[in-house]
Amino acid sequence: MISPLAFVDPSARLGKDVTIHPFAYVDADTELGDGCEIMPYASVIRGTSLGKNVKVYQGAIVGADPQDFRWKGAPSKCSVGDNTLIREHVIINRGFKTPEGTVIGPDSFVFADSHIGHDSCIAGKCVIGNAVTIAGGVTVGESTILSSNVMLHENCTVGRYVLIKGGTRISSNVPPFVIMAHNPVAYYGVNAIVMRKHGGFSEEEIDNVAKAYRHIYQCSISLFNALRRIETDVDAIPARAEILEFVRGNDMKIAGNRFDDITD
Repeated sequence: MISPLAFVDPSARLGKDVTIHPFAYVDADTELGDGCEIMPYASVIRGTSLGKNVKVYQGAIVGADPQDFRWKGAPSKCSVGDNTLIREHVIINRGFKTPEGTVIGPDSFVFADSHIGHDSCIAGKCVIGNAVTIAGGVTVGESTILSSNVMLHENCTVGRYVLIKGGTRISSNVPPFVIMAHNPVAYYGVNAIVMRKHGGFSEEEIDNVAKAYRHIYQCSISLFNALRRIETDVDAIPARAEILEFVRGNDMKIAGNRFDDITD
């Protein structure tokens, strides 16, 4: 159903059973998958593609121009995966630094008043809480929860199965499987509930992850030595490898108060 009071550019590609409510705006060079619903006063801007069963609520703008002085009108894109909900007044900017642009994975929830900057990549099954601010070039791993008013600074990387509690400001990289909270940000344990429920991790695997992070965050040793201890003391499970690869792959720069931060 397409309301005669909506604007839908003739070149927009619409799937089956798409619903576009009065006063919605669907631009040229856009694609809406089967079962999408665009609520009143929501906008889908050129260069944007929505997967199947995506719902965009009132006042949201999906695919807004990149908020970056370096963008001079180059091709830019935004894609949203299947079954994702985008709530009221969310703004998602297109990306221009990579061919994929800005990417929101499938089965995600982006709650009201949030902003996702250009060239960010949000993996599937994520929850982006109310008024979360995500700057450009940020990567967020699968099944991660960002509680209300979380702020992620430019080019941060957040691992899988992470919980960041409300109002926390992140200016570095958050390794997988952890809970982070407060300002300055601090490690608050392992995100065991989500790991069990959505990741299928066993109790033994969760215990090994917790042991790894005790070396990183709760022992008065350097991060370099913490990683060496993990390789010696923690069972060689895939989660251990993921933690080590994340820390080393991000130049040993991770969020959360550590002994290194206190003594430097």
